[in-house]
Amino acid sequence: MMNELFGNKGFESNGILHLVPRDAYELCMKGAVLMDVREEYMNRYKMFDVPEVIYCPLSILEENVENLPAGKPLIFADAAGLHSKEAALLLIGKGLGQYIANLAGGLVEWEHDGLPLIIDKSEKLSGACMCQLKPRDKK
Repeated sequence: MMNELFGNKGFESNGILHLVPRDAYELCMKGAVLMDVREEYMNRYKMFDVPEVIYCPLSILEENVENLPAGKPLIFADAAGLHSKEAALLLIGKGLGQYIANLAGGLVEWEHDGLPLIIDKSEKLSGACMCQLKPRDKK
């Protein structure tokens, strides 16, 4: 079963295992790897604070699949759970589904649940909505 590496947590939808932030955090504390697929300029302000995070933007994930840790549960994350779902589908398509989960709600829900973050206020982003965030002009 797809979910065994993830302690039978989460829910499956359209062939993807989705984890709520608290379950994802618990699994990260037990050895799962959080894969942050946000573009670099988006991951500098707020970062997931777990033992093992790999930053690999979705835009270059496919060319780096062979560099992912073999045999370890990977939890894909982004700002809201949309691009991480694409990343999960990409790896599932490469036959790695048993090792893949998506963080439902991404960083937004992670923060809402009060889970640990590393915040660098000098990297704060601005924009009208999540899809238009960009680095602030530094003066």
